[in-house]
Amino acid sequence: MRQKVEKKKWKRIFEKWKEVLFALFFPRCCPVCDEAIPYGQKICNACEKKVPLIKEPACKKCGKQLENERQEYCGDCSRKKHCFLQGKAIFSYQKEMKLSMYRFKYANKREYADYFAEVAIWKYRDWITRIGVEVIVPIPMFWGKMWQRGYNQAEVFAKALGRELELPVESRFVYRVKNTVPQKELNDRQRKDNLKGAFQVRTNIVKYRKILLIDDIYTTGTTVDAVGEVLKTIGVEEIYFLCICIGEGY
Repeated sequence: MRQKVEKKKWKRIFEKWKEVLFALFFPRCCPVCDEAIPYGQKICNACEKKVPLIKEPACKKCGKQLENERQEYCGDCSRKKHCFLQGKAIFSYQKEMKLSMYRFKYANKREYADYFAEVAIWKYRDWITRIGVEVIVPIPMFWGKMWQRGYNQAEVFAKALGRELELPVESRFVYRVKNTVPQKELNDRQRKDNLKGAFQVRTNIVKYRKILLIDDIYTTGTTVDAVGEVLKTIGVEEIYFLCICIGEGY
C-alpha cells in the first residue's frame, strides 16, 4: 500500500516537472489574443477582462443570454420542445470568442480547452453537482473530419472538464455515421433533416441515467436534440448539456 502511494507521489512530481519544462520551450498561448503567456496562466490579464461571459438574465432552458429580465426563455426555446432538461454556456458567441473558437477548432489550439474548463467549473460546478451528472459525453465528429483535423474539439474540452471534476468521459459512447453539412448554413427544418439518422449509440455500453453532453458552439439545439434522442432509446433518463459558446437569444 505504501509503495503504491509513493509511486503515485513520484508520478505526480514527474508530471509536474514535465509540464514546467514543456512550458519553457512551448509557452501556452492566450485563448483570446493568442500571444504567449507566463507559466501558470491560462489567459493574459488584458484579455481576461474582454471575454463575454454569459450572465443573467439567461434562458432557463438552453442558457442563452437574454436582454429582458422578464423573459424566462429565448425565442427558440419558447417555440420548440427539446429532449434535454437544461443547458449552460460559458461565453456569448461574439467579438473575441469567434476568433478564439476558430483557432480552437481549426488551428490545433487544443491548449485553450484548459481555460474553457477552468471558467466552466468556476461558473457551473455547483450546477453540475446538483443535477447529479454521472458521465460526460462529447458530441461526436464524423470519422472523416476527425481524421482530417486530427482531433474533436468537443472531446478535448470534455476531457479537460472531466479531469478537473473527476468525472468519467465517454468519447466512444455515441458515434456519428453521417458526414453532415455545417448546421450554420441551414434553417430549422433543414437542420433536423440534415441530422436525421446521423448518430448511433454503441450497444455494449454501461448504462447511465444522467448525462452531460458537451459541444463547442450551441445555436438552436438541433444537434444536442439529435444526440439526446438516440440516448433516450437506450434508457438514459436525464440529458443536460454544456457548451463553450452560445448565440444570443434576444
